[in-house]
Amino acid sequence: MDNYEKIIRENLERLYKNLPNDLDRLLPGQQQKDQFHFKAFGQSCLIGPDGIFIGDEPQTGAIGILITLYALHANENPCMPTPFKAFRELPNSTPYVGAFASHAESILTAHIDRIEDNFDLIFKTLNGELSTGSEDGDFSIIVRPLPKIKLHYIFYRADDEFPASATCLLSNNALSFLPVDALADTGEYTSRKIIELIS
Repeated sequence: MDNYEKIIRENLERLYKNLPNDLDRLLPGQQQKDQFHFKAFGQSCLIGPDGIFIGDEPQTGAIGILITLYALHANENPCMPTPFKAFRELPNSTPYVGAFASHAESILTAHIDRIEDNFDLIFKTLNGELSTGSEDGDFSIIVRPLPKIKLHYIFYRADDEFPASATCLLSNNALSFLPVDALADTGEYTSRKIIELIS
């Protein structure tokens, strides 16, 4: 068992030791006996005392840790999307700002045309919704990688003066549901999922 698996196991033990009576409502998701089902990163997700599964695949890495942390932080608050926040605006985000810019935003810039061409697929898979903001770049989309966390992606196509760029903003109270380092990972894995969808 590697360190990731060990952390997942420890987090699940913590969760099930003091399992909230209404975890299905707090996530939110559906409960079947001691298992909880919801959508994560565009796929069906299962939390059980023996592990985390996305689709049929057991999660023994960083995404598995993210899911356990999301369950451990489940609470009554609804998602409050607006005003969306830049990652750097979050308290204690400084150590992770560079990684977030690189792994959640910059990795998308080479794919902007294909993202636009596959907008409907991304929209459908990641529970997308249209943005109504006035400063939404050349195009934008709001996606929901986890039930109470939304990400607002804003894209600018390359032109004669500037290269293509992508910005990823987080729902206003995302810190209510995950710690800041896990939110950085959420941005990264959502962007990776977008690239996977268009490839």
